[in-house]
Amino acid sequence: MAHHADYSDFSANTTKQELLQQVIDSYQALSEGQTNWVCNLANCSSLVWHCYNEGLAKKVNWAGFYVVDPADNKQLILGPFMGKVACQTIKIGQGVCGAAAASKQTQLVPDVEKFPGHIACDGETKSEIVVPIVHDDKLVGVLDIDCLELNGFDTADQQNLEALCKLISESSKW
Repeated sequence: MAHHADYSDFSANTTKQELLQQVIDSYQALSEGQTNWVCNLANCSSLVWHCYNEGLAKKVNWAGFYVVDPADNKQLILGPFMGKVACQTIKIGQGVCGAAAASKQTQLVPDVEKFPGHIACDGETKSEIVVPIVHDDKLVGVLDIDCLELNGFDTADQQNLEALCKLISESSKW
């Protein structure tokens, strides 16, 4: 690629699996030699946003990260993201992000209205996926993606985003 911005080019004329693999490959290329988690998560937010909104033509209204708050390890604090302004902190164990953080398990939510304790940072969100980022068996953050459509995500998203979060964990200094 000639320019960093070229990594954000997601053609709609390819398969979902190829687009999600492009996110992983692009993240790997952009994070090579860069271990700062803020820098890596910022670029990753952009990759995810552009992949879903342009390549997959999904109506994703938020794509980004919450990280464990260094001042209070019982909550997540807003990290790099793309989309509307968001909740600044989320208690671990509350809402979809908090559930993923507490369990260290991906939360694939087809209808957020049916998720007990859902926190509505944006009332237009209909579905959500949250993937924990675990480094040395310790939670360091979560990847959160919100969609304006019901059933916006499936197991293919889950598998690819889990692979992406594993790469994020390994490539960044926490």
